[in-house]
Amino acid sequence: MRDEGVIKFDFQHSRESLDRGQYAGLVCPLIAWREILALTGLVGQDRARYEGAGYGNVSVRLGRPGMSLGRRSFLITGTQTSGKQCIGLDDFCIVERYEFERNRLISKGLTPPSSESMTHGAVYDLGPHIRCVLHAHSPVLWNRRHELRLPETSPAVPYGTPEMAREVQRLYRTGVFAERQVLAMGGHEDGVIAFGRSPEDAGQALLTWLARAYERDCRPGAELCRT
Repeated sequence: MRDEGVIKFDFQHSRESLDRGQYAGLVCPLIAWREILALTGLVGQDRARYEGAGYGNVSVRLGRPGMSLGRRSFLITGTQTSGKQCIGLDDFCIVERYEFERNRLISKGLTPPSSESMTHGAVYDLGPHIRCVLHAHSPVLWNRRHELRLPETSPAVPYGTPEMAREVQRLYRTGVFAERQVLAMGGHEDGVIAFGRSPEDAGQALLTWLARAYERDCRPGAELCRT
């Protein structure tokens, strides 16, 4: 896990403040769900996990549904902001363009883009109905991905790369990712991706599958304890 949080793409970033009046209506629901993910340990920073690097990020689509591929701009939490207890618009950036073949993107904001930005872009390119992407880390859900028959990217493919983008698109074409709204990242320990029409839709899908993973530990008459 030595490369957790490492940015693996080239990017052109303009450091500038984002307009609060323009983005408040979009960022507030996203921050609320990011808080829920932090409280459940799906996003955060822990010295005992991943060599202390922050993990997990959230994003929401901007603009019209019909924008062309690679130009479906989105608002995403910035790199290594996962461990912050309180976040605001200044902790986000806007990814305006992403180019998988050139492995680069263009962004703006007061913080650089998340290392998972290319993967978020790949999910948004799957369809105009996708308006929110959540990247979480859940050992229990990841370890039970096979039992739950979750779609899974190849273990040989690292996060934040053009190869990961192609893997996401391959899984979506199978129909399983589209149906479940959640996939496991085979080469990214504990990593899962959820999407939806809104932060609430994506968040509910993620928590539903997390609950199903915990069900595997529960038996009639038995206790279920946090670990």
